[in-house]
Amino acid sequence: MKIIAINTAHSAVLVELARSIYREYYLHLWNPGGADWYMYEYAYTASKLEKELADPNNLHYIVYNNDQQPTGYLKIRINAVLEGFEDKNCLEIERIYLHKSIAGKGIGKNLMLFSEDIAKLHNKNTLFLKAMDSSADAIAFYQKLGYAICGTLTLPFPQMKEEFRGMVILRKEI
Repeated sequence: MKIIAINTAHSAVLVELARSIYREYYLHLWNPGGADWYMYEYAYTASKLEKELADPNNLHYIVYNNDQQPTGYLKIRINAVLEGFEDKNCLEIERIYLHKSIAGKGIGKNLMLFSEDIAKLHNKNTLFLKAMDSSADAIAFYQKLGYAICGTLTLPFPQMKEEFRGMVILRKEI
């Protein structure tokens, strides 16, 4: 496994990777047409990802397997504010996505530890992330790594099935 920092030159690879991983995990969240709207018009358009990649507050990484195939990605917001913890110096792990084919092989844990190293490099004392409240396995994974639920939110997308709009916010002090 290699973790490679990427920039706007990698936007096409990131677009395809993000969409392919999203399809593996999240299609069930949406009413008909909603997942396509989310992937192709809202979250993973080339222009949106290019803008995110160009933002100096964001760090993006692609995980490559031993065959040099992209198998996951990580997006970090260096300077982030966590509601209720404004006095903390926070870093947000905004996206951590891995293909199902590499789940359970320690790569997610490595990316989380990598994120902690990035936080330390930027003098951050708190990391946080958001997870679907219906993703019990993901929440348990984060909790095993020392993250605790500190809040909730509801996604505003009318295209999403009501029962899947809930999210939890997890944080960890380092």
